[in-house]
Amino acid sequence: MKVNGETSNRVQYDIQNSNLNPDEHNSTAIIAYITFIGWIIALVKNKEEKNAFASFHIRQMLGICCVGLVVVILAFIPKFGIFINFFGMLIVIVLWVLGLISAVNGERKKVLVLGEFFQEWFKGIS
Repeated sequence: MKVNGETSNRVQYDIQNSNLNPDEHNSTAIIAYITFIGWIIALVKNKEEKNAFASFHIRQMLGICCVGLVVVILAFIPKFGIFINFFGMLIVIVLWVLGLISAVNGERKKVLVLGEFFQEWFKGIS
């Protein structure tokens, strides 16, 4: 589907090359956003049946988890750590919600600012 001369951001599934239906690819992407355990389950499930859509969201969630880890580490800075933790976790939650909504809608939207970096840094995860 084209919108204003550009290809739509919706995921196009290649059913011929996959034993899974599109809903199962969506569920793998959604599972990636449900805690770190869900991310591991999605990673293992995607190793069995490779899917670019699921891999995209697995990389996005790994990046969001890394940002959360950095925020937790920075929280130990005396005096400023509590502010860094509060605002940092608020940002992590916003990124997580945006990524989850994108997966539920079947879209490949990169999370704000860092999404492009996540795809580049974690391109080995496919």
